[in-house]
Amino acid sequence: MTASFRETLHPGWGQTFEVGDILFELDTGHQHLLIFENPLFGRVMALDGAVQTTSRDEFVYHETLTHVPMFSHPDPKRVLIIGGGDGGILREVVKHPGLEQVTQVEIDAAVIDLCKQYFPAHSDGAFDHPKAHIVIGDGIEFVNTTDERFDIILSDSTDPMGPGEVLFTERFYQGVARCLNPGGIFAAQNGVPFLQLEEARNAHQRLGQLFADASFFMAAVPTYVGGAMALAWASDDPAIREQLSLDAVSQRYRATAMQTRYYNPAIHMAAFALPQYLQDACDQAS
Repeated sequence: MTASFRETLHPGWGQTFEVGDILFELDTGHQHLLIFENPLFGRVMALDGAVQTTSRDEFVYHETLTHVPMFSHPDPKRVLIIGGGDGGILREVVKHPGLEQVTQVEIDAAVIDLCKQYFPAHSDGAFDHPKAHIVIGDGIEFVNTTDERFDIILSDSTDPMGPGEVLFTERFYQGVARCLNPGGIFAAQNGVPFLQLEEARNAHQRLGQLFADASFFMAAVPTYVGGAMALAWASDDPAIREQLSLDAVSQRYRATAMQTRYYNPAIHMAAFALPQYLQDACDQAS
């Protein structure tokens, strides 16, 4: 009989994966981590019953969360990544030629080591990039204490439960606001709003109290099921999003000669179109 893994992120409904070889499994008593092979999605990582990443579709999430804010900002030189221990966001950030430094704060060094071993293509050597500075520490403490300032801050966390819950709190968002340069952009993973609408509403309300422009952009990640994923967006300058043009994004994208598999300028512009149920939730939270 073929072994299977059933995701349990959403009560009463889930998706099932065929399990080939189990490559790694660890139950610490606080969380359960599983890495296994699947014939369709390649290597799959699950944490506490929720799929975190797969080797086949990771590029959709990582490219969208990175390049939408990076190509929206007129000149992003200093970038901060909170979480993102698999290295996928870091891999995409260092593709930008104007970048001067990217700092990544990951709370658990073992996550980086594990992903280097089992998901090497996610980081593709980015952890050793000369512009990358890796900090092993608590992301919420970092943004509330650092003297550094950043043009872009990207939060690549698990869902707002367990270890990732603090990265959706008012204190974290306050820390982000204090170390973001004027005209800077914050973007973050924010779940699938069709099934996690209250989480989106809460994030929008908290960000709206700190930033002049708070919204979301969207990405359709196959293994993050239940509809398109919402990625939070916040900036003190509404003009960044309001005045963005396809021509401007296209010119910058072509100038980098960057190779992407999901992201392109048309996807960039379309990502800000929200389904009405999410727009209504944002309006109610404002």
